[in-house]
Amino acid sequence: MEALEMVAVGAAGVAAGGLNAVVGSGTLITFPTLLAFGFPPVLANVSNNLGLVPGTLSAAYGYRREMKGQAKRLVRFGTASLIGGLIGALLLLELPADAFQAVVPVLILTACVLVLLQPRLNRRLRNREEPGKKDGGILLWCGVLATGVYGGYFGAAQGVLLMGLFGATLLEDLQRLNAVKNVLASIVNGVAAVLFIVVADIDWTAAGLIAVGSTVGGLVGARYGRRLPPAAMRAFIVVVGVTASVLMLVR
Repeated sequence: MEALEMVAVGAAGVAAGGLNAVVGSGTLITFPTLLAFGFPPVLANVSNNLGLVPGTLSAAYGYRREMKGQAKRLVRFGTASLIGGLIGALLLLELPADAFQAVVPVLILTACVLVLLQPRLNRRLRNREEPGKKDGGILLWCGVLATGVYGGYFGAAQGVLLMGLFGATLLEDLQRLNAVKNVLASIVNGVAAVLFIVVADIDWTAAGLIAVGSTVGGLVGARYGRRLPPAAMRAFIVVVGVTASVLMLVR
């Protein structure tokens, strides 16, 4: 890559890292940037995934205070993300992209609806929640698994999907749920990256530039993202999700 292209990819990494820390969908910045510079889609996807791993880790670190008291939740959903991320990465390497990507806009828009309905759904949950059902039961675990599959395959708006699922099913502060989302995204991206390193072609220059940029962006996003009030954060998630859906429909 030329110098200006390297600067653009690094800047895209910063923006993607910050966006991933707050809500997700950072892939929709870095992936199109690589495509614009002539990268083949699969190579761009694989290199982008690897580059975003440090950013998701830095975002998770930035939200470490909000993770206190959530160890059991992280272990429970972390296993689903680990399995899902591995399956999704295998699908990326084995299957054509068209069929799976056709349903992505629908998934993202559904997640946005869930985020908007979160306050009403939470009020209903408080009235009917049963003891021992504080983590969404098997259906939420399966939802996290499915999101992990999607995240390992492509990953754009993975965070929007997770926040939609969590907001609709868990009685918890939105910022604490965002902290869990960051950890799960790092697990999905991490397991996919390990597989890609072993068996796939990677553009290490692009991956390195995105890694540096996303690490900086993740720390900055975590610092300022936690200051957003729930209503503003919910609106931001919906705007990002709708934008992601539109971009993927017109691609």
